[in-house]
Amino acid sequence: MNFLIRKGIKSDLPSVLSLIRELALFEKAPGEVTNTVKEMERDGFGENQVFGFYVAETGGKIIGLAVYYVKYSTWKGKGLYLDDLIVSEAYRGKGAGQKLFDAFMSEAKSIGAKQVHWQVLDWNTPAIEFYKKLGSTVDAEWLDCKMTEEQIVRYGG
Repeated sequence: MNFLIRKGIKSDLPSVLSLIRELALFEKAPGEVTNTVKEMERDGFGENQVFGFYVAETGGKIIGLAVYYVKYSTWKGKGLYLDDLIVSEAYRGKGAGQKLFDAFMSEAKSIGAKQVHWQVLDWNTPAIEFYKKLGSTVDAEWLDCKMTEEQIVRYGG
């Protein structure tokens, strides 16, 4: 199957958000997506851009997505973080994910990234195997720490 991989543009955002919702459903957290197209327009195309993305298209339809942002390591320097790699269920296993990951890695090389990071759920065996096949290290040593928006607001420090 042929896929066009390209940098995302503002008019892609409704389809992007739809794919994000599809991913949330797959990850058993459909109610967790609170982001909006308006917020994504601001954050991806506004004055202070905080993320970029590539899309996979076939037949004029966006069927895949790689969302990333620049991160910084005090030990290594500049890096790139892959926040989501999504391929619509009907198109999985046909090469779109590989091509999206290739575009992400090309972006990392172009900015001189010293490392790339991403997360995968421990029960998502197909994704874990995909990432291992790419030659990545799946590291269970580090634990994720996070705060929700509500926890940030309540934080008293």
